[in-house]
Amino acid sequence: MVKVLGINFYDKDIQTAVQEVVSKITDNDCAHPVCISATGAHGVIEAYKNSAFKTVLNDFYINLPDGVPCVWVGRMKGANGMRRCYGPDFFKETMLSTAGLSIKHFFCGGKPGVAEELAQVSGQHFNNHQVAGTFSPPFTGMSDSEMDALGQQIQLSGAHIIWIGISTPKQELFGKRLAKHITTGIIITVGAAFDFHTGKVRQAPAWLQKIGLEWFFRLLVEPRRLYKRYFEIVPMFIYLNIKEFMHFCINKRTDK
Repeated sequence: MVKVLGINFYDKDIQTAVQEVVSKITDNDCAHPVCISATGAHGVIEAYKNSAFKTVLNDFYINLPDGVPCVWVGRMKGANGMRRCYGPDFFKETMLSTAGLSIKHFFCGGKPGVAEELAQVSGQHFNNHQVAGTFSPPFTGMSDSEMDALGQQIQLSGAHIIWIGISTPKQELFGKRLAKHITTGIIITVGAAFDFHTGKVRQAPAWLQKIGLEWFFRLLVEPRRLYKRYFEIVPMFIYLNIKEFMHFCINKRTDK
């Protein structure tokens, strides 16, 4: 693991992360539910502003570096094997890797009908027909009794992996809360993966993703929804990491 502005991030690649998840299930190492997030600069800045959310993220089993900027920072700190673990790609690789296994999935997120459509996509594109159930959380939030009912639905479905596709920080808070209502399983938050794989939202071209400008493409596609978010997150992420790096260099020089 490597810290990016105080958040513990996974320092390997997607293939290794997928293998770890699959092994955890096949080795029956899920006596208690664990949470995994695919998060990036957005999650890091939310955690910087909210200490309670920072605690939630650092309690997760793994935080996958969803964005390239977090990978750049991690490598600067010595995590040379760190690669981007993009949420939609992690979902895809996991569905492909478990297609021939008796590992069941549960989709939780998206507008009504999106999770069901994703189940069809998983069968058509990834040859994975092991979707045990779907659920679309209401935008108004859920009571404890409703969460308990969802937990029972998931347990009865026999799902091993519960995928949550909402948005940061709602999805991580939702996942952490859901973990209290199930007895076993791996909860994975993957942001816009549901919308991307069902074609509801366009993904940025690979070359833009590679140079860390996926946020700019998404801003162009959804300016009204995202402009406030990115106008705060991007400069703040850059500023805080430069500040942290300068502080590190000063302390290193002082220690000599």
